[in-house]
This record gives sequence, C-alpha cells and structure tokens, in this order.
Amino acid sequence: MLKEFREFAMKGNVVDMAVGIIIGGAFGTIVKSLVSDVIMPPVGLLLGGVDFSNLFLVIKQGAPAGPYAALADAQAAGAVTVNYGVFANSVISFLIVAIAVFMLVKSVNAMRREEAAPPAEPTTKSCPYCATEIAIKATRCPNCTSQLAAS
Repeated sequence: MLKEFREFAMKGNVVDMAVGIIIGGAFGTIVKSLVSDVIMPPVGLLLGGVDFSNLFLVIKQGAPAGPYAALADAQAAGAVTVNYGVFANSVISFLIVAIAVFMLVKSVNAMRREEAAPPAEPTTKSCPYCATEIAIKATRCPNCTSQLAAS
C-alpha cells in the first residue's frame, strides 16, 4: 500500500498540482496586496476618502458601545459586524485572479494550437472524369468506372 501511494504521489499530475497550489497561494498574496495597497486607496480617494477595509455595519454593540472609528476598534470591543468593505476587497481580488487565470489559460491554449500536429495526408482524391471523391489508392472510379492513372 505504501508503494502504491508513493507511485501515486510521484506521478507528474500530482507533483504539477502541488506546484500549482503553492504558486497559487503566493499569487493570492500578491493579488491581495495589489488590491488593498494599490487599487483600493485611489478608488477610496475618488469616492471621498473612503477606506474600504473599514466599511462595516454594527449588528450588535460591544463593550464599550460604539460608534467605532475603525473595524479593528469594533472587533476589539467584541461588536458583531458585517464587514462589507473587506468583502468588496475580496471580490475585487477574486476578479483580478480570475482575469489573470483566464489570460494564462488563453495563452497556453494559443501555444497548444501553434504546436498542433501537421495536417494528415489526404485519404481521398477527385475523379478527373466525374469529379466525385474516391479513395486515394483507387485505380478505377466506383461511380463512372473510368480507369485512373496509378498514383
């Protein structure tokens, strides 16, 4: 059983998948930083200085009661909140990752099309007398029964 597991784990697919998951995790960290540190500050500035990571709705007050200046203050007080600003950041992160994955898959598919096998040799030819398609090795046309030159 251990031998079977080792064979399974060392197959190319499993190793490739593991590498993809590790790189995906690192890519997710980069995208999160891109969204929260590069994209959202100018968007928040355009919307009147709003910090999306601090947009929240208090459902139940904590001790001490609000209003709370930031999400961290509300969480430290034990308030129950709906963090729709953090959710907006997550949605934007997801969209960026989805676009990046789409572009990657699109480029890989384009490379695969370029590496396609050369066209196969033709298997039919046209009869010079009746213009019907016949087998390439035919010496007599089955439709008009004309004798064909050997090819």
